[in-house]
Amino acid sequence: MTSLNIGPHVVQPPVVLAPMAGITNAPFRTLCREFSGGKGLFVSEMITTRALVERNEKTMQLIRFDASEQPRSIQLYGVDPVTVGKAVRMIVDEDLADHIDLNFGCPVPKVTRKGGGSALPYKRPLLRAILHEAVSNAGDLPVTMKMRKGIDDDHITFLDAGRIAVEEGVTAIALHGRTAAQHYGGTADWDAIARLKEHVPEIPVLGNGDIWSADDALRMVRETGCDGVVVGRGCLGRPWLFGDLVAGFEGREERATPTLREVAVVMRRHAELLGEWIGDEARGVIDFRKHVAWYLKGFSTGGEMRKKLAVASSLAEMDAHLSELDLDQPWPEGADGPRGRTSGNGRVVLPDGWLKDPYDCAGISDEAELDTSGG
Repeated sequence: MTSLNIGPHVVQPPVVLAPMAGITNAPFRTLCREFSGGKGLFVSEMITTRALVERNEKTMQLIRFDASEQPRSIQLYGVDPVTVGKAVRMIVDEDLADHIDLNFGCPVPKVTRKGGGSALPYKRPLLRAILHEAVSNAGDLPVTMKMRKGIDDDHITFLDAGRIAVEEGVTAIALHGRTAAQHYGGTADWDAIARLKEHVPEIPVLGNGDIWSADDALRMVRETGCDGVVVGRGCLGRPWLFGDLVAGFEGREERATPTLREVAVVMRRHAELLGEWIGDEARGVIDFRKHVAWYLKGFSTGGEMRKKLAVASSLAEMDAHLSELDLDQPWPEGADGPRGRTSGNGRVVLPDGWLKDPYDCAGISDEAELDTSGG
């Protein structure tokens, strides 16, 4: 498998951790990197450009990278070209990252209702202006973008957006093969990834959507011709998936099938890393609660024990609950399948009149960019 080039950075194998709000913080990235042997690209959770420029305290913590993270990769979300440009210039001037990814794929209502995320590429001139400001302020840092097919089946944007990206100097594009209206429901359209690759042969195209195993990733590359894969929900509660991906792309057949005992060790370490990162053990364990169901998917643990783990507030409490499980259970059959959000949305919340004219970009207010990071 040939390597993926993101500017000067060689990503081999061509595997990227998708930015996920509240998930892909430094502790989770650490776990994924450890299982991959340091191979791949691991992107921060989404950072709002206005919050970064204003040095929001939470945002400044989110962009802290461990010394072992190379290259340091930040994903930015913004709707105002000037603010995006300022954020990129700040990253360059203060040496905050080595790679910048721009988010045009987030489908959640609090983002799209203001014209951001997966709603934004419909406004072609605005997309072009944002990309121009980002690339022109990035200096030697590569700028990439992540997007969806479009708003819905009647408003498909990915081919136009891909051509604009090439013209403005974007280094690579990642496409999630769903529309914003699909949210995370249905099946990802891998044919769209193949079409984008044919449409923009000048730069790498990465595929995203329905990659639950290393074999899925290899099949996506074979079927679409894409240059690499972006993995999101498939690694929830399974950071060892990145070890599988490395093995698969390197032609090795071994895949991780951890026992519950081995999973419990990873759970404990994940919670501990969160506490160290936050600076408070209890808050780290509380933040970990969202991961419990993902780690235990398919194992026979009982609803009551899951509830106990989901309300634990100390490492000692976690240890006590984990020790009560039948830790000799083998990896459950079918646990490699879908996880995380799988429901569709059916409706995209947009600003009034957003779809009337793809070239009319008037009326986007300062509220279109959230004052805190995430999404």
